[in-house]
Amino acid sequence: MTNPLYDPYAVLQKVYGGGAFLKQALSDTPVEELNRARTVKICYGVLENDLYLDFCIRSFAPKNPKLPVRILLKISLYLLLFLQKPRYMVTDNAVSLAKKLGKGGAAGFLNAFLRAFDASKLVLPADRAERLSVQYSVPLFAVKRILAQYGEEAESVLAHAPARTFVRFASAQAAEKYAEGAEKTPFENLFSYARFRRDEGFDRGEYTFQSVGSVAICSVVEPCENLLDACAAPGGKSVLLSQKCGHVTAFELHEHRAQLIRAYAARMGASIAVICRDSSLHDAEYDGAFDAVLADAPCSGYGVIGENPDIKFFRKEESLAELTKTQRAILDACAPYVRAGGALYYSTCSLFAEENDGTAGAFLEGHPQFAVQELFCSLAHRRTKYGLQFLPHISMGAGFYVCKFQKVDS
Repeated sequence: MTNPLYDPYAVLQKVYGGGAFLKQALSDTPVEELNRARTVKICYGVLENDLYLDFCIRSFAPKNPKLPVRILLKISLYLLLFLQKPRYMVTDNAVSLAKKLGKGGAAGFLNAFLRAFDASKLVLPADRAERLSVQYSVPLFAVKRILAQYGEEAESVLAHAPARTFVRFASAQAAEKYAEGAEKTPFENLFSYARFRRDEGFDRGEYTFQSVGSVAICSVVEPCENLLDACAAPGGKSVLLSQKCGHVTAFELHEHRAQLIRAYAARMGASIAVICRDSSLHDAEYDGAFDAVLADAPCSGYGVIGENPDIKFFRKEESLAELTKTQRAILDACAPYVRAGGALYYSTCSLFAEENDGTAGAFLEGHPQFAVQELFCSLAHRRTKYGLQFLPHISMGAGFYVCKFQKVDS
């Protein structure tokens, strides 16, 4: 039987050592299919709890181990602490894999560490922000922002929500045979599951995987004849919006991602015009061409770290200034595309006010021809100055933002 640490190690080495996104690393790494679900669970679990596992290692190791050994320790600690696997089994497999990887010199250290580790002896930092950063494995800069912005709700915002898979069905009839284990959401034909195994119905377009946040954003967009989805990949919102808009155009910067949108639309039987272009650069050809524009802009992504835990490695504090610059550039470029009386929707999957109301406010200051319009959504949320803020602990695990500007003067 394959060492249960081997496949997770191969995947996580690409994330920690090669800077790969987890989903891409899982796709690119040959893993034992029989145990793929286990490998995926371990990889996500390690990344979700990365800072806590680092703290565990620092607390019991005299010095920081080199990366290969550190990865082995993180996998082992996750198996011990979160999956309650027997210590002897975890230790034996970690030592065995270290030797197989040519790290036999670390075998004694691994053996001693894993036999001595005792979670009850861990002492979390006294400072509240530092403690929450370790406890919930969220970078300190993000914790400080969340504490400042959400006050008493901050710890609930940070707490891990139970992992759920959201499945949107093409029809109520298509959903009927997947009723077992389905949890209702506020949206038609969208259900969440603790476990859902993809089958041939996916390829036939009977259902797709789409987050509750993505569906909620679509729910606030009003029907219109011509709509532009300005930041469209992977295509879920474009496909869903094509059901209530006469014609949908999707902009995407990268051709390989534009192809993903085309494939997604074809699988779901949707008609979408996909154009490969940079939405942050204005093109006068599209001025006044759309009744509505949706700009689901690049952002920090800290509202969806439960689904994408590797975001914490790639979105640093210094990333925020560049991201807000990009967000404003996209809104500035797309504003002329909206016809008089039309709507511009702005959304992110961020928890940070500077990317949400901050970007919205900056846009309004520079575009007096637009006015904020009140939005309504059936998914629980908090109202902000300009839009709606959805939070993981009240919005079925999703953290995102959306607002609407109406063009009142051409």
